[in-house]
Amino acid sequence: MSYEQTACDDLKAFERRLTEVIASIKPITNRWRTILAISTLSASIGAYYWLTDPQTAKVSFVQSLYNHLLFTVSSMILMILLITGVHKKVIATSIITSRARQVLADFNMSCDDSGKLILRPRPQQNT
Repeated sequence: MSYEQTACDDLKAFERRLTEVIASIKPITNRWRTILAISTLSASIGAYYWLTDPQTAKVSFVQSLYNHLLFTVSSMILMILLITGVHKKVIATSIITSRARQVLADFNMSCDDSGKLILRPRPQQNT
């Protein structure tokens, strides 16, 4: 086996593994994205009803939060999600591809969002 054939096989194996990792992370990313979107939407709807309720100005803050449990619970869930770092899990695939691009740039390569390698032409050497 020649050196070029070995290098080509290594690149194919690396590309296969990179696409496999990105493909396996996408369902998890989509799940967290959906959870975060539902939590944000319910907090927004709860906030709208909380702010437009005329009773909010007449009762205490704690009583107002108790009267609007949708806002209270969804806001607590949203805060817990953000504290635990779900916002990073939502963009996990873009983090992996950007880091792979940084490493591959040293070898005059790049990758697309699915992990497929992009070979760039060799730079011309000035002699």
